[in-house]
Amino acid sequence: MTGSFTLRGFGWRPLGRREPVVAGLDLRVEPGERVLLAGPSGAGKSTVLRAAAGVLASTGDGDVLGEVWAEGRVGLLLQNPGDAVVAERVGRDVAFGLENAHVPREEIWPRVREALDAVRLPYGTGHATSALSGGELQRLALAGVVASRADLLLLDEPTSMLDDVNADAVRRCVADVVAATGATLVVVEHRLEPWLAHVDRVVVLGRDGAVVADTDPAKFVRALSGELTAAGVWMPGVKAPEPVEPPEALVQPDGPAPQLDAVALSVDLRRSDIRGATVSPALRDVEASLVPHEVTLLGGPSGAGKSTLLAAFGGLRRPTAGEVAITGDHGDRRFRGSGRRRRRGAANRVSMWSLRSRELAPLLGWVPQNPEHGFLTTRVRDEVAATAHRVGATVDVDAVLAHLGLDHLADANPYRLSGGEQRRLALGAALAHRPPVLLLDEPTVGQDRGTWAAVAGWMRAAARAGATVAAASHDDDLAALADRVVRLDGGRVAVAAPAEEPR
Repeated sequence: MTGSFTLRGFGWRPLGRREPVVAGLDLRVEPGERVLLAGPSGAGKSTVLRAAAGVLASTGDGDVLGEVWAEGRVGLLLQNPGDAVVAERVGRDVAFGLENAHVPREEIWPRVREALDAVRLPYGTGHATSALSGGELQRLALAGVVASRADLLLLDEPTSMLDDVNADAVRRCVADVVAATGATLVVVEHRLEPWLAHVDRVVVLGRDGAVVADTDPAKFVRALSGELTAAGVWMPGVKAPEPVEPPEALVQPDGPAPQLDAVALSVDLRRSDIRGATVSPALRDVEASLVPHEVTLLGGPSGAGKSTLLAAFGGLRRPTAGEVAITGDHGDRRFRGSGRRRRRGAANRVSMWSLRSRELAPLLGWVPQNPEHGFLTTRVRDEVAATAHRVGATVDVDAVLAHLGLDHLADANPYRLSGGEQRRLALGAALAHRPPVLLLDEPTVGQDRGTWAAVAGWMRAAARAGATVAAASHDDDLAALADRVVRLDGGRVAVAAPAEEPR
């Protein structure tokens, strides 16, 4: 059997929202088609995939409108791959779906190993899922879909957190699976160009969730480039937009920004596998600095240690050896009573790890890789205001929401937003109190051209106003905006230099 699905008059209204995210959508995907589903952030792309997979109605957090039909076995890759993890071990996680599908026991583990090899996950079946990076979790989730040999593959941004080499390998893996099985493919991505060679149809949704283009890849590029670029779609061959900076009043740090120095920094991760507990390095002897007035990008392949280093800079990951030291007038003023934390002979120098939560809160704006991990309230407006109110800072909530394109969602529940909207909300919530240090993990994932410009503009404006800004990212366009790039490989610094073309 080959998969297909039909949406007729389809709509989806999340719980607590007056207006539907998608309304009156008609879409048919035929058996064996390979479809790229595109559109701006919040257009309903992920909603369409979840509807086709039959999981919208079962979640109980909204109303399904219209009719949905799907045929064949469905394999769904979620936008947030961590949501799909169900087991402590890599092999058991991939095997879970096969066991539930009553695949014969003797077939399960050969298919598990075959799928892990196909997505280039460089670990054995006994490796702990808790020790995987975001990009590795993405490949693990895809391995589960590949192993299922589904008739209908629904992939939501399968390469958004991968470096170019691994992203290309994943695309080839998907193409090989489709060719070998005849499965129907629907893939959602914002960066479209690399997928065009692997699909035969491109469907673009507008901001209201309606189909604004439905064509073949060649015509999509030839005839629609200008129109869709203006609508926020990342069209092939079109350079990144200029960042849109918010008013300085939204980003001006509350006090001088410090310098953060990673000194001989090492971080070990304790992992448990089928042979028992082991310790493996996430970072080794790292020397790097973050300085005021600059945007620093932490780059490198998936699993290189970018997120670990970013968390260590924020005092959120305890070093195994070495330290992250905060230096400057801001640290001296804010932590005047913390003399026991100073390094001997180093004036105004404090260990970042030693700071308490109440000391970190006004100093640090932390945007996690999974935005839901930082949400505290059930209303977008309240989320933006929460930290600012806690630390006694003033905040113009309306201005923050307007810059991030979330003003129409001010009363919505943060958990009912799209992935890209959630990521922008996490940024607004973490940075609205104008902290002197901004640390962002994959801040541009899931963003269209317009919202990318808003996120990049916030980072650049904050640095210009004096903040210390760093982001862990695979985004080459974001790297081009950075003042300095620190590239990691295997937990060590491979390159630490000014960006080639700082802007």
